[in-house]
Amino acid sequence: MQTPTATVPHFIAAGFHALSDPIRINVLELLRQRELCVCDLCEALGVSQSKLSFHLKTLKEASLVNSRQQGRWIYYSLNLPQFAVLEKYLADYQHFGQVLPARCCDNK
Repeated sequence: MQTPTATVPHFIAAGFHALSDPIRINVLELLRQRELCVCDLCEALGVSQSKLSFHLKTLKEASLVNSRQQGRWIYYSLNLPQFAVLEKYLADYQHFGQVLPARCCDNK
């Protein structure tokens, strides 16, 4: 799904914000292997469900994880296309040549 150009900076900023917390990084590392339910994530991370819920919300708002409900459990998995968006954003910086110096300002 293509996002409107005006929202791209929001998705980039949200993605990097979501990656800025050690607990969220640990969640993503656990989800690399397989889809997990909240109870498994809580146990593996040693955090309460309410604390984890805050971090999962941040990851979902950044579109870095998907969720699905099965019965009373919610299962989380990585949203790999969004990681590709962040990767492409960073990779685009490789195409820049030498940055030109600023022009002198004429303060008259």
